Amino acid sequence: MRAFYCDHFVLPLPPGHRFPMQKYRLLRDRVAAELPQVRLEEAPPASDGELALAHHPRYVSAVAEGWLTPQEQREIGFPWSPAMAERARRSVGATIAAARAALDDGVGANLAGGTHHAYADRGGGYCVFNDVAVAARLMQAEWHRRHRALLRVLVLDLDVHQGNGTAAIFADDPTVYTVSLHGQRNFPFRKERSDLDVELADGCTDEPYLDALDEALREVWRHHENRPPGLVFYLAGADPHEGDRLGRLKLSAAGLAERDRRVFASMRERGLPVVVTMAGGYGYDIHQTVAIQFETLRIAQAVAFHPRFAAHPHVETAT
Repeated sequence: MRAFYCDHFVLPLPPGHRFPMQKYRLLRDRVAAELPQVRLEEAPPASDGELALAHHPRYVSAVAEGWLTPQEQREIGFPWSPAMAERARRSVGATIAAARAALDDGVGANLAGGTHHAYADRGGGYCVFNDVAVAARLMQAEWHRRHRALLRVLVLDLDVHQGNGTAAIFADDPTVYTVSLHGQRNFPFRKERSDLDVELADGCTDEPYLDALDEALREVWRHHENRPPGLVFYLAGADPHEGDRLGRLKLSAAGLAERDRRVFASMRERGLPVVVTMAGGYGYDIHQTVAIQFETLRIAQAVAFHPRFAAHPHVETAT
């Protein structure tokens, strides 16, 4: 499995900022030490043209050139700096590269990403650009150019917070199906409408969560019975964990690992390429967050080498 990183592009954050910047390097170090089968590669930067597939040119320029307003910076949660702009490009580039790897190998990973609160015209919630939205549209364009066929996309968002930006970007796009399992009372407090939203009560534990996931997957496959997706983006947030500062749910580490196994088993059964992004994770103990995300990657890596799991996307001939 190929996994892409951009942790060496570090955001200069003020003292006391609660975004866990160091978790990305800790995760890469652990993957390098314990998963030698995973090929780690530096993420390339996304270009302006690639970013414009999902974002307004004015917003792309504002991030690149440093003229985000103070309000826009507050909504994102990061002060602007050249390093912030470069890291945002690299985070998107990592998901693009992971998507290409998934179409070749069955699974590809971004050791960051899942920046699902970014809208077409603005960022929010520690998300500058929407990596999944950009990568999904670019993969569709590249697939059509090569094969003259439509690549349908499934976005399975299991971060504890609703993927509001992703839902809004794809609201009128029937070729991308968005699914979000999230805390009902958690951020964002104004939700968008995904194709399938599953809202979970505060304190939700392993068993009801996994039951809700199973039902959501059944609904996904019912919807796609005649037109299956050819590529899946899986946002494997660690923030439903009981030890997360921002999560409000009560899943155990074992429950999250079972979540990942069920997701990958469902995709493997259907031979669907999967792009894995880490999404959120704000544990009181940063090493616990890293351990959860490492386990996601370990399970993904095992699936990548499963003999039944090959990248043969379901496509539709262009008319």
